[in-house]
Amino acid sequence: MTTKTDPQNNFRETKCSVFLSHERPNANQPVIFNPDFFVERLRHEHPQAFADLVLSNITRLIDLPGDEFAKLTGELEPRVPSSSGFLRSFNFLRRKEKGVVFGAPLTEEGIAQIYQLIEYLSKNLHVEGLFRVPGHSLRQAALREMLNAGTEIDLETGDFHPNDAATLLKAYLGELPEPLLTHRHYRAHLKIGELTRFDDKGEKTNVPDKERQIEAFQLLFMLLPPANRSLLKLLLDLLHHTARSQHVNKMSAINLATMFAPHIIWPKNVMASDLQENMDKLNQGIAFLIRHSQKLFKAPIYIEEYARLYFTGSKTLKLNDDLTLCSGSKDGPMGAIAAASPSPSVKTIAGENSGTCTGDSSETQSYTESALRELYQQVNNMPESAKKKKLIRQFEKQPVLTPSADSRTPFIRRHFRSRSLGGIIKRKVLGSQIITEKENSTLQSLPPSS
Repeated sequence: MTTKTDPQNNFRETKCSVFLSHERPNANQPVIFNPDFFVERLRHEHPQAFADLVLSNITRLIDLPGDEFAKLTGELEPRVPSSSGFLRSFNFLRRKEKGVVFGAPLTEEGIAQIYQLIEYLSKNLHVEGLFRVPGHSLRQAALREMLNAGTEIDLETGDFHPNDAATLLKAYLGELPEPLLTHRHYRAHLKIGELTRFDDKGEKTNVPDKERQIEAFQLLFMLLPPANRSLLKLLLDLLHHTARSQHVNKMSAINLATMFAPHIIWPKNVMASDLQENMDKLNQGIAFLIRHSQKLFKAPIYIEEYARLYFTGSKTLKLNDDLTLCSGSKDGPMGAIAAASPSPSVKTIAGENSGTCTGDSSETQSYTESALRELYQQVNNMPESAKKKKLIRQFEKQPVLTPSADSRTPFIRRHFRSRSLGGIIKRKVLGSQIITEKENSTLQSLPPSS
């Protein structure tokens, strides 16, 4: 299509070429999916398998004793620290005046109302002292009443100031019956904050291990209730962009963390004096979440691969469309899992997905063994560190079992700490290697006639 220039109408000459492609798609090229689709599907359709998968990887990163692990899984009710004396926090007293939004349990309806504040604040990040300078009490009271009534508010009219919205957002979080990050996860947050690097001699240093901390938070946030996770993502995204504008608003990540930690992670009905020893850890932890918020709501690569194989490699697939979708390349799924992290959950791939889309379970088994051998080799090639020593000790302690012993149902929790990376690798890799060596030695000892 060509358009010539017209001096009177000021049209420019433009050329547009359209090419029609008649090429057929390559049947051998794998189809690209949204990896979180299978993760969310696993969460909703098989919640127990999803929880076991995530928990097994959390315990690989942080050490949770039996009671703390039971609180994280919900098997043991978390005990909230009691405050000293009869004084209670201001927010706790305000929760008596419950409404649809303020003081009520976290719901999608409440999030929809509070999102009006978040959206308005995201357009006013230039305000100096945002979240630190309080708003006007009368305007806040009127805005609170409108939000509690479920009213759709036009905050752009100028009737309210950004400081009014910022103060109300903090008040809403503080008046929730339970912290946004939940009581169950309180101890896990403290443990994640203690993850540090090791030096060349394998000694623990004071340098935070950011990669492991991000991975641990990714896993922990996957265990949050959906409403908590949704609001947390909106909040951290707002605070992240607020901190990026600190040259204007004078609010850095640590300043924002100091403002919000009491509202989203402090146990309810607890005074600041009772949290004195952990206050700095909590503030630094929230500051870390603000700085790295753009990475925390993505599932680790090995979780994505497991969830994908859980469905695409299942015998329950009956639709031709599903059978076609999982006819991708042969290498990659297990290799990606092994390369991403030495996850104890790798052992479940062969157990739960013994049938592939083509009905040949031997291919899946070979992928598993190949990936585990590669993982075992990676452990041996790791630089000398405390982590490598710990893995090697696990290899030495675990008895060598035959592959038939691995046919038991995966994720049977006999004890909170019963899952062992060393045992898994040794059962899968070392067991098959030793059996092969024994068979070879037996064949060599036989006479030629045999």
